[in-house]
Amino acid sequence: MILAAGRGERMRPLTDHTPKPLLTAGGKRLIEYHLESLVRAGYSQIVINHAHLGAQIEAVLGDGRRYGASIHYSPEGEGRALETGGGIFRALPLLVEAPFVVVNGDVWCDYPFDRLQSLDTTAAHLVLVPNPPQHPQGDFYLHQGKVSDSGEGGRYTFSGIGLYHPSLFNGCEPGPFPLAPLLRQAMAEGRVSGELYTGHWYDIGTPERLQQLDTMLINGDWR
Repeated sequence: MILAAGRGERMRPLTDHTPKPLLTAGGKRLIEYHLESLVRAGYSQIVINHAHLGAQIEAVLGDGRRYGASIHYSPEGEGRALETGGGIFRALPLLVEAPFVVVNGDVWCDYPFDRLQSLDTTAAHLVLVPNPPQHPQGDFYLHQGKVSDSGEGGRYTFSGIGLYHPSLFNGCEPGPFPLAPLLRQAMAEGRVSGELYTGHWYDIGTPERLQQLDTMLINGDWR
């Protein structure tokens, strides 16, 4: 699943008329990088949720055939984004009953998604990255393959890439709600594993960072 329902307030005015995942860098739309990476890793059934200007996403990507994928959409309605937890919960009927991969549509990375193919989890497996300059405090601790909200190990930033078991959402109700409280509860139960990825990863949170990524991709500096 690719999360593409955010309004992208910090990216205005670029997102006033274009949904954030359709912004371009290196001559390609941000969401297309994810589609191509996922297909290369063997994921051909892909769900995309959308809200802000979501019709544009469907019009541009279509059924996914030209990317070698089959895309299914989970529309949340204009101005009705359900937050990360609510958006995934709404899309569960479109997802498999086994653990499934989720990636934020507003990051760029070269993470090899095939790493997640052989993993299993009873709750979640999170991909963490070194803390970027704009988020120096990080999000979670990683120690001996386990992710926690406090404790031992280094503190890193959540990349927006995760493997989730449907049972993580047991007891949830339709409507907007964040994902983090569900993850923290599962962490307290020792059911969240993780890994540190030190490859290329960029959170495209501002027009300036989008421009930096564009320049990097055009110049080939990321290789």
